[in-house]
Amino acid sequence: MASLSDEETQPLLRASHVGETVETHQQHKSRWWSIRVMYLTMFLSSVGFSIVMTSVWPYLQKIDKSADTGFLGWVIASFSLGQMIASPLFGLWSNHRPRREPLVVSISIFVAASFLYTYVHLPASHNKYYMLISRALVGFGSGNVAVVRSYVAGATSLSERTSAMANISAFQALGFILGPAFQACFTLIGEKGVTFQAIYLQLNMYTVPSLMGAFLGIVNIILVFAIFREHRVDDLGNQIVSVNYETEGSETENYDDEPTDPIAVVSSNILFFVILFVFAIFETIATPLTMDMYAWTRTKAVFYNGVILAGVGLESIVVFIAVKALSKKVGERVLLLGGLAVIWVGFFILLPWGNQFPKIQWTDIQNNTIQNAGYRGLGSVASGNHTVEPTGCPAIQTWCFYTPVIYLAQYLTSDILIGVGYPVCNVMSYTLYSKIIGPRPQGVYMGWLTAAGSIARTVGPVFVSQIYTRFGPRWTFSLICAIVAVSILHLTAVYKRLIAFSHRYGRI
Repeated sequence: MASLSDEETQPLLRASHVGETVETHQQHKSRWWSIRVMYLTMFLSSVGFSIVMTSVWPYLQKIDKSADTGFLGWVIASFSLGQMIASPLFGLWSNHRPRREPLVVSISIFVAASFLYTYVHLPASHNKYYMLISRALVGFGSGNVAVVRSYVAGATSLSERTSAMANISAFQALGFILGPAFQACFTLIGEKGVTFQAIYLQLNMYTVPSLMGAFLGIVNIILVFAIFREHRVDDLGNQIVSVNYETEGSETENYDDEPTDPIAVVSSNILFFVILFVFAIFETIATPLTMDMYAWTRTKAVFYNGVILAGVGLESIVVFIAVKALSKKVGERVLLLGGLAVIWVGFFILLPWGNQFPKIQWTDIQNNTIQNAGYRGLGSVASGNHTVEPTGCPAIQTWCFYTPVIYLAQYLTSDILIGVGYPVCNVMSYTLYSKIIGPRPQGVYMGWLTAAGSIARTVGPVFVSQIYTRFGPRWTFSLICAIVAVSILHLTAVYKRLIAFSHRYGRI
């Protein structure tokens, strides 16, 4: 997936414009090491989102008894909202200053916010709002994706760009999927963990993942200073001698007579929105769904879902390798259509059926202590000389009484299918979008794509938390199937327009 052998062995071409020079082997090597640092930055951004996904709900319950699944949606969405706001700001900054500046500042914000997440248990009240702020700041720090994408677009030739953009997408998707695997490993620490009273630090299954994200951020900053260098090349791969940050974002050639197809651009953004939307729902719903359906405790839900998503991550690695080879034979459009179809089947399988119903968590309405503490807020019930955590589908969710249970086999089959469909769609939509844009500077276009993905990850968790809490899994997954089906129809309608710029105008 991440192999750069094809790109790194490209012949070094002769300069063709004033201000450009033949790229030396040393420059070539430095340029690709800088691109690799950008891959790591993209991976870190997505890990920052996903590494706490399976534990954020039980952690939220633990630190604030008033939190419910509706607020959970806002906590998860706050990351993408922060990223959506920050991306154009950091992108504009990188157009006028060396990219190292916005990269270091953004990653530093990410690190500071990760530390804040580990201390949200300290305040005496309103802890859930501190968690909301910390996740929003983590998202804001992850807004450097626009900087990453614009740099890679400007540091690669036309022959290298498609593969490099596909690698960016692959690293981002891999981070989304592998983040929960790290969380699963940290469940061995347990909910109590170890406490350092001198600095009020609790090391447990909820805080250690965030600290790991902070550590990776610090490593990322070191690599930006030690390895990252500013490089720009033209379409043929010739080094541009100097970088003028005041005019870097301007076009160097006139393409007005060969415009990019606006319908193809808008359609690609819509499809990318849907792909990120359904995957954000997939990650958000995993822990609450399994706790309700299978009466898993918080620890079990975090561990089992982490293991499951780790398996999906390994599956995705195989998919990434297969897709890059298969796309050369069948094309990006066919794979994108097939990936959406697989995602639709994955969610369709989750529709409840049968006559077996989930275990009801009666304590929500029968135990006065829990009732006074708020819906699902207490997290544990005193029973004799020990503490018992209430499990099952909360009675306050009325759909629990008439909605059949989703069998574990259904859930696992859905995970496998979505683990195939999502990486295929993510990589192919990104690659196809890069080809549709053509030789123009892609910073603004990539900013649109980033915004589409951020909005999807903002709206998705809020949507699923509200619909799931009120109406249950049947309505939730039916609506998702309908959304994906409409997207498939839309892709079919614009299928012939989603072609590479060079093919549209007969350059190739």
